[in-house]
Amino acid sequence: MQIAVTTPTGNVGRHVVATLVRAGVRPRVLLREPGRLAPDVHDEVDAVSVDQYDADAVVAATEGVDALFWVDPTTGGADPLADYARATGSVVRAVAENRIGRVVFLSSVGAEKRHGAGEIDGLAHTETALDDIGVDVTHLRCGYFFTNLELQLDALRGGALQVILPLDQPMAWVAPRDIAEVAATRLLSPAWSGRCVQAVHGPADLTWRQVGDILTAATGRRISVERITDDAMRARLHQAGMTDGLVEAVLGMSTGLRENFVPEQRRTVRTTTPTTLAAWAYDHLRHRIVGAS
Repeated sequence: MQIAVTTPTGNVGRHVVATLVRAGVRPRVLLREPGRLAPDVHDEVDAVSVDQYDADAVVAATEGVDALFWVDPTTGGADPLADYARATGSVVRAVAENRIGRVVFLSSVGAEKRHGAGEIDGLAHTETALDDIGVDVTHLRCGYFFTNLELQLDALRGGALQVILPLDQPMAWVAPRDIAEVAATRLLSPAWSGRCVQAVHGPADLTWRQVGDILTAATGRRISVERITDDAMRARLHQAGMTDGLVEAVLGMSTGLRENFVPEQRRTVRTTTPTTLAAWAYDHLRHRIVGAS
């Protein structure tokens, strides 16, 4: 079986690649800069230089592929949803023209809303486009990545996080490595077909208050969490250099899910994965916060 993996150096993709290699598969990895692969990984994969927004290049790079792990590339553009649409066009063409039999797509909790959830709307569009071509597809509806906290290292070092969600609203938190294990299992398993939605919820739903307590215990530094207004967050994002379109897309991922939203997939043994935020924070955040002081 020939399996292709996009974003093979990303938070999820690099673990998908490693899992496939351990399973005895030599994956084809698609990325803009093959030189970013670690030397030991480069020897275990077939690397193809490709821009996921270039549909012709994606079609050429996936010729002969039986299964595809697709991640819409991170967008930093002025119109994020337009970027998602371009990426969706690439994967749809590749799957249709190369008759790729099976796709595992990295989606998100909230994509079931289809509209009104900021950047997540772009993932919803990819879901429906893949559904429309009738391919065997699993959409991974993932919770909030632990690694998103790495984008706030300065705030964590200062001992305070600012959010716009209610501090007592629980949501699913998940380790990207656990997502990768689910993705690789789906890519390798012959036991499913048709359209599937597989939620990946991590070990527990957590509120931001609980997250602050967990990070405090894991790092040994008091981390408080403060709720601020949408406008205050909007101003912060603008100050960071984001365009109006990107700011609203980022805000929408929180504002669109904070009132009367119930995930389509409830938490079950199938959606629950093992890595705790406490363990991850101790391994990945503690030295970056305490060691930097």
